[in-house]
Amino acid sequence: MNLKTGSLFWLMGLCFWVFLFCCSFSTVSADTVGGGNKVGGNVFINEKSPIGKIDDDFVCATLDWWPPEKCDYGTCSWGHASLLNLDLNNKILLNAIKAFTPLKLRLGGTLQDKVIYDTEDHNLPCTQFVKNTSELFGFSQGCLPLYRWDELNTFFKKSGAVIIFGLNALSGRFLRTDGSAVGDWDSSNAESLIRYTVTKGYNISGWELGNELSGNGVGTRVAANQYAFDTVSLRNLVQNIYSDVEPKPQIIAPGGFFDQKWFSDFLNKTAKSLDVITHHIYNLGPGVDTHLIEKILDPSYLDGEANTFGRLQSTINSSASLAASWVGEAGGAYNSGRNLVTNAFVFSFWYLDQLGMASAYDTKTYCRQTFVGGNYGLLNTTTSVPNPDYYSALLWHRLMGRKVLATSFSGTKKIRAYAHCAKQSQGITLLLINLDNSTTVEAKITFNDTSTSHHKHKLHRLHRLHKDHHRHRFHSTKVIRFPGGSKTSEMAREEYHLTAKDGNLHSQTMLLNGNILTVNASGDIPPLEPLNVNSSDPITVAPFSIVFAHIPSVVLPACR
Repeated sequence: MNLKTGSLFWLMGLCFWVFLFCCSFSTVSADTVGGGNKVGGNVFINEKSPIGKIDDDFVCATLDWWPPEKCDYGTCSWGHASLLNLDLNNKILLNAIKAFTPLKLRLGGTLQDKVIYDTEDHNLPCTQFVKNTSELFGFSQGCLPLYRWDELNTFFKKSGAVIIFGLNALSGRFLRTDGSAVGDWDSSNAESLIRYTVTKGYNISGWELGNELSGNGVGTRVAANQYAFDTVSLRNLVQNIYSDVEPKPQIIAPGGFFDQKWFSDFLNKTAKSLDVITHHIYNLGPGVDTHLIEKILDPSYLDGEANTFGRLQSTINSSASLAASWVGEAGGAYNSGRNLVTNAFVFSFWYLDQLGMASAYDTKTYCRQTFVGGNYGLLNTTTSVPNPDYYSALLWHRLMGRKVLATSFSGTKKIRAYAHCAKQSQGITLLLINLDNSTTVEAKITFNDTSTSHHKHKLHRLHRLHKDHHRHRFHSTKVIRFPGGSKTSEMAREEYHLTAKDGNLHSQTMLLNGNILTVNASGDIPPLEPLNVNSSDPITVAPFSIVFAHIPSVVLPACR
């Protein structure tokens, strides 16, 4: 071997060791991505019985009436997202709805109580909304042409959407100077639309009366006794028109903010007429608030909405009504949301936490404001490209089954934990949300047969009395049991890790297991592929991330 050859071998050896060192360094860096601390924690799931049962099409979204001239704080964010001007030939729009098979859509919003339907009983010109600040809600009366109603229903049938239509509940009423709307509801125009709909064979799953007229109302209000009388009238009307049709549409009301006395009076007077009671949620305040992200990342603030869910559930249970509870509209921040917050990655923390919390209080359906429109759409108002919350909603819809499991987390207060029986498959699905910007959490799962005073409110940390997670006292707690005596190491779970592009909470691009989610050139929704992970390993939840974990090998009594 000459000197030249020896030098070559020496250099090759040096390169080999440098390569090994670099690989080792890369592995360490990947494991500690996000920096900060690593802590452990335990997810407790009560395996005995479910605490709630959601609709199969629990995930719902809204389509609104706002025209392009709708502006908030100097920003006009609605574009062509109205029921009257939405591009129904948009492939992304169609594919985004079809991906849910089905998606429940609630058609309505503030201006629904100023919409006239251009049916045979309407003899005036069918004019569109015109901005007028002196008018109620800042716009003139608008009109739904029948040809547009035909176009919408053709689109809905093609997309497979389940439709809830919000009727004008102010028709025939007189607005008083004290802010109240009095007089009986004039149902004639609504009746014409419903009859036309049935004649054409259009499938409407539910008719909802009014928008935000309950309690103190928004813009105006209707007394509970009057609203109940009108809801009974709607029920009788629908029963008559659908006399030869099965199944009959649901009767839904009032689509407003929860007011305990108003809702109690209303429920007791509509006991045999109301199928669904709907309430709205904008608990983050106005879209102009510069502290929205602080609220979203504050577990105590998020817990606050449990009070509304709990009081509504108690009100329903103490009434004579059998009505189911829905969130009929929820955009988090009112007045069209806030750009790069309510349409960005960070909002999935609020949104998924709301879905989990609502489910734990036996809410059957949760309608997000909006599917498209404003700054809180699941789709971008201009391009129709899905925002991060769209993928969060789709994963929930595909993974979280109908039966809700009582769940709590012991460890950092920055973890939000929810679990359901898996959807269309064996096992359970766990949702973990990490609101911490620097701490990685490694979560282990524990099941129990019974517990002492562990109703769902305690298990979700929603009462201050039980905020100390280390006080949980479960009987017969156990680690995961696998069927057939299989070893834990041989079983796999499916994980879906959601993060923001470049770690930027304001990003409108979401990553699934490190891969960017985006539609292709044909407007197709991307596949949502999981990682397969050994079930003996704890679930790793990175800082500012969301994890869905489907564990098919766990079969609980609650899920049978």
